[in-house]
Amino acid sequence: MFSKACMYAIRASVLMASRQEIKQRWTLGMIARDTGAPEAFMAKILQKLVHAGILCSVKGPGGGFEIEPAKAKVLRLGEVVSAIDADALFNGCALGFPTCDSRKPCPIHVQVVHVRERLRNVLGSTLIKDLGKELDDGTAFLRGKS
Repeated sequence: MFSKACMYAIRASVLMASRQEIKQRWTLGMIARDTGAPEAFMAKILQKLVHAGILCSVKGPGGGFEIEPAKAKVLRLGEVVSAIDADALFNGCALGFPTCDSRKPCPIHVQVVHVRERLRNVLGSTLIKDLGKELDDGTAFLRGKS
C-alpha cells in the first residue's frame, strides 16, 4: 500500500514521537537501527521529512533529528505519507488501466473509491504521537522478529 520509503518514514516519525519526554535528538544510525532501514536510504527519507517541515535537523556534536514538541502534538500520519508519497495512494487505477473513473470504471473502481476514502480518513485523523505512545507502552512495535 505504502512505498518502502513511506513505510520507513512512518517508522522513523513514530520512533521520534515516542519517548518525547526524554527530549533527545536521534542520530541517523539510531533511527536506521531501530526502524530496520538501510542507513543511506533512511538519510534520504529524513531529508525529505526535514524539507517538508516535519522534522528538524541539527548538525554537529549533539546534533541529529527530532520532531519539535509542538509539532509532535499535532503531526498526523497523513502529513508523513504526503511528504514521501504525495497523493499516489489516491490516484490512478487500482488495476493499472490508463483511464479509470466514475464515467469509465474498472471492475473494482467503486470498491477502491470507498477504501481510499476510509484510508484518507484514517491518515487525517491518526496522530503520530498516539502511535508513539503505543510504541512506548509496548502495545506496538517497529521491527518484526529477526
